[in-house]
Amino acid sequence: MTKRILDCNASDFVEMKKKDILDSIVASEGRVLISEIIGLYNPTLHAISNAELASAFGADILLLNMFDVYEPIFNGIPNVEKQNIIKEIKRLTGRLIGINLEPVDHDQEIIGGLTAISQGRLATADTAKTAYELGADMIILTGNPGTGVSNKAITSSLKGIHAILGNEIILVAGKMHASGSLKEAGENIITKADIKEFVEAGANIILMPAPGTVPGITMEYIKELVTYAHSLGALTLTAIGTSQEDADSDTIKQIALMCKMTGTDMHHIGDAGYKTANPENIMDYSIAIRGKRHTYIRMARSINR
Repeated sequence: MTKRILDCNASDFVEMKKKDILDSIVASEGRVLISEIIGLYNPTLHAISNAELASAFGADILLLNMFDVYEPIFNGIPNVEKQNIIKEIKRLTGRLIGINLEPVDHDQEIIGGLTAISQGRLATADTAKTAYELGADMIILTGNPGTGVSNKAITSSLKGIHAILGNEIILVAGKMHASGSLKEAGENIITKADIKEFVEAGANIILMPAPGTVPGITMEYIKELVTYAHSLGALTLTAIGTSQEDADSDTIKQIALMCKMTGTDMHHIGDAGYKTANPENIMDYSIAIRGKRHTYIRMARSINR
């Protein structure tokens, strides 16, 4: 019997393979929360890492942003060999780990200029393989502001990565915002045609902006896309990638409930503010989508279980 992520202990996560995780997400019925973190910066609380902080406030899965797989850095955790950083985060938090990789497309018009990124953050077959070897459970092909990531580039990278890792690691595709692409802003960030291409290229989960986070992105629009993704056999992840993760609690709760009403399988809260979301907002989002009981259980559950 599939165990819901809601009910999983750290020891369960250690044993779970790709299919187990996907089944566990489905079984949780829209109550899985991913918290994004940037480890390049000093932690909010000097004695612990932001990964531990996000975990303590209710995150089920930790997503590492701006993480260079060739030169891994994550401040706040004990000194370990670079190749063991993700494994150490897992040991300290008892959480599943995802990594953002970015499929940059230079053949397009960019809004506000292009932000260069390191080779270890680019979405290639080699960086994906390295991420998997470092211990990642999930790879998200997406883009940070100004990086020039396009849906065409996501599809291309996805095909190459799926060819070598399709049976081993969960693949997520989509953008939280335009990522600097002039033609892929607002409702053009993701369409049904994009979703179809992502699924055919090997995506297990389709990422799309949370309602109310991007101009023109309504609950009704995202609900239609979620339904379509589900019809193709893919799961969905709605994401706050517009710094609203650092907004007031009422805004967080409103976005959370709109995402729930779209039928999404997973929820993402970004890394603005403390280079992880405002910790109370992680908790508030969690309570909004699954109540205090499941939130407090996740917060209090020992990693030694």
